[in-house]
Amino acid sequence: MAPVSSALKIPPVAPKVINKVGRKAVVVTYTGPEEIMKYEMEADLNNFRPAERQKEALVEIAGLEKGRVVIARRGNKIIGYVTFHPPEQFERWGQGNLDCILELGAIEVSPRWRNQGISKGLLEVAFANPELEDYIVIATEYYWHWDLRGSGLSVWQYRDLLQKLFGRVGMKPEGTDDPEIISHPANMLMVRVGSRVRREDLMEFTLLRYRKCSLI
Repeated sequence: MAPVSSALKIPPVAPKVINKVGRKAVVVTYTGPEEIMKYEMEADLNNFRPAERQKEALVEIAGLEKGRVVIARRGNKIIGYVTFHPPEQFERWGQGNLDCILELGAIEVSPRWRNQGISKGLLEVAFANPELEDYIVIATEYYWHWDLRGSGLSVWQYRDLLQKLFGRVGMKPEGTDDPEIISHPANMLMVRVGSRVRREDLMEFTLLRYRKCSLI
């Protein structure tokens, strides 16, 4: 998908200050690709890939027509982020005829900055964006992506933590017969249906969730 100018697509959502340390505030805000390139990544933002490669991924996502990135930064250093993008075509969620599905692809906070409300702030700013009312936002949560060792939580405690965190912005666990999700009982599909999503699109999404049942 071709990138577009970030000036045309930054949602009109006010930044949020969620912590202060000395004179530098932690600011949570929607950010475009050019701005992300100006910042450094906290080195331990490496749960999915090395920090510098993750920064490249953020720049790429922020440049997509339907890509959105919210960052938490202190000064010129990114300490957390959440991303939104259309589902990949090889995934079930990208193979239907729905262009109203948006995937919450990743949320990550530096271990040094956890337990300070940053994840909550990232999601609050992200879902203050009124354009999300036009989308079915999904998050596919697989236990093998979770930082169980760093958090000290069991797989079920971590699942409960995520369910409560996403629940704060209206996301709920929904059933599916997707093979990867049902491969382990801790995995889950979290969903938020925007207020302007059409009924027929919601029905099509239900068929997408239960593909095997739709063939009967």
